Amino acid sequence: MESPEIIIEVKNGGVKHDENPILTKVNLTVYKGEMVYLTGKVGSGKSSFLRMLYADLPLEYGEAKVAGFDLKRIKRSKIPMLRRKCGIAFQDFKLLTDRSVAENLRFVLRATGWKKGDIEGRVDEVLQSVGMAHAKDKMPYQLSGGEQKRVVIARALLNNPELIIADEPTANLDGETARDIMTIFKEIQKNGTTLIIATHQADILEEFPGRVILCRDNTLIDVQSENAKLELTLDFDQQPE
Repeated sequence: MESPEIIIEVKNGGVKHDENPILTKVNLTVYKGEMVYLTGKVGSGKSSFLRMLYADLPLEYGEAKVAGFDLKRIKRSKIPMLRRKCGIAFQDFKLLTDRSVAENLRFVLRATGWKKGDIEGRVDEVLQSVGMAHAKDKMPYQLSGGEQKRVVIARALLNNPELIIADEPTANLDGETARDIMTIFKEIQKNGTTLIIATHQADILEEFPGRVILCRDNTLIDVQSENAKLELTLDFDQQPE
């Protein structure tokens, strides 16, 4: 039996921000097709860890490999190649507000080297997959928050990534819309794509089970033991209103 493919492997990793240690002694292995939740209090380092995965924050020490790229030795010229293998769904959307939904997606495809004749078909394909084919020619300001999240997921899917990194994808959404977004992610996972989703919403973890990693005390804890589960429960109980 073949060993499962490793998509993320971090050994004794450390991340800083403005010279301040954010995460230390991080050890984590994520396999192809896993759905992994990264959770913890606001300011615990979730977003910093995600940014490290796609080389937006440097790995200060230790070792880390993501989708075959060595983050400790990666050259600046190779970072765009890493990000093509990592579809990124930003919390604040980062959609181009002066362009239609379709033009936002075309822009990414042109920038990543797609042939002109293939672009329109791919735009239609990813919008259909997230239920947004009807919004192709709309501007971002004409969409609801949930619809914009769907477009952001479509953009993350454009280059058939091995890994999708999503930062609080259900934040500020009503319960039904949040479930719709998570259902899309579950469908993506069925195709063998690995997902890393940062969230502090306990109901999402309960309704859409996955592996849970707790960001606490400047490191990451794999929530498997009863003690770790208790820590997770306490962290959720202490979340601000």
